[in-house]
Amino acid sequence: MTVTASPAVVAERLAAVQARIAAAGGDVAAITIVAVTKGFGADAISAATAAGLGDVGENYAQEVLAKWAAPARRDVRLHFIGRLQSNKVRQLAPLVHLWQSVDRVSLAIEIGKRRPGAEVLIQVNVSDEPAKGGCSPALVDALVDAARDASLDVRGIMAVGKTGPPAQTRPGFALARRTCDRLGLAVCSMGMTDDLDVAVGEGSTMVRVGSALFGMRPTAMPTELA
Repeated sequence: MTVTASPAVVAERLAAVQARIAAAGGDVAAITIVAVTKGFGADAISAATAAGLGDVGENYAQEVLAKWAAPARRDVRLHFIGRLQSNKVRQLAPLVHLWQSVDRVSLAIEIGKRRPGAEVLIQVNVSDEPAKGGCSPALVDALVDAARDASLDVRGIMAVGKTGPPAQTRPGFALARRTCDRLGLAVCSMGMTDDLDVAVGEGSTMVRVGSALFGMRPTAMPTELA
């Protein structure tokens, strides 16, 4: 697993992402860009930090364990953004800064057990696509309460856009933003390479960007559903 772009190229691509955010009406200084290094090696993390990014996202537990040494790197904040099995939490707990994919009570309880006070986002399924993960919008309030009861710091909402043309993601992103506002939460993590423009327009405070920074991912990906 190696990065396909040099640090200089990643820096150029980051500038292009920032220009897209600005063109969509977003405040570049206020929107966190999470560099998603899924499928790439640790050199992608180094390229991201060299470009000035302090937040890196991983989707698979096995990749985190292979690329991140304990204690966690001091120069970057690790976000876990993939679907997560509860039995992986113990290994990841010393490394993860923000758990973005808390989608059920049992996972919240396990994270709280292993990392009391951990910062989390509640993942909400705003597309009606089961493969995207996330809890039903009708269950968000109960899951937020359960996460807080488990001694977690609920920072906001995470959502994945609907499959298809970027414009189709707008209703789901608008729902995620309204949910954040209704619950008084600060972080609204939505938008990836293809649909970040729509997400920013709908009020995203955090975008998760991979291929726009690093190019196409290697075809060989972990088979484990982490």
